[in-house]
Amino acid sequence: MENVKSQTSNPRKYIVTDPPFAQALFGDLRLSWIWLIVRLYVGYEWLLAGYDKIINPAWVGAKAGTALSGFLKNAVSLTSGAHPAVQAWYAFFLKAAMLPAAGFWSYVVAFGETLVGLGLILGVFTGIAAFFGFFMNMNYMLAGSISTNPILLFLSIFLILAWKTAGWLGLDRWVLIDLGTPWSPGLAFQPKTVENQPAPTTEMKGSH
Repeated sequence: MENVKSQTSNPRKYIVTDPPFAQALFGDLRLSWIWLIVRLYVGYEWLLAGYDKIINPAWVGAKAGTALSGFLKNAVSLTSGAHPAVQAWYAFFLKAAMLPAAGFWSYVVAFGETLVGLGLILGVFTGIAAFFGFFMNMNYMLAGSISTNPILLFLSIFLILAWKTAGWLGLDRWVLIDLGTPWSPGLAFQPKTVENQPAPTTEMKGSH
């Protein structure tokens, strides 16, 4: 771990800096091609899963909620035994909040997966897209579904950590510069300086 640096504004506060390897892996734009590969793989998996649900009437359409209800009921049934696949508290959440509104959540899941996939593939709001992908993976695993969820969850964690560079070879290259972050507004929110103001025309100056 690198040395601890004190903040000049308040010497009693300290910042523990990241090791050089982490700084390079998650912050060096020259390594953004690594995250492009990860992004495309994870994004493709989410986009494919979401598209399959959108074209399925049991998820989106006349029978919306049918498929999700079956998934949730199966998850609720996995709470028995000394080491159940689904924890009792999570099964209670599924029964109380998800099952009664399965039709609504069916649309949320289908379009949520699709949006996460598009966000990662296009590299726009990459950190946010990766977070929601992580959130869905976690919920699927809590519901007893394994499949590719552990792999996608693991990769999403790294995409979240690399949010500054993960979308650099994508639309974030412009979005992060123009929009910035909540704690550091981008160019679009910066006050215009005198140098950036247009020179007054003859009409603006007035005639003499």
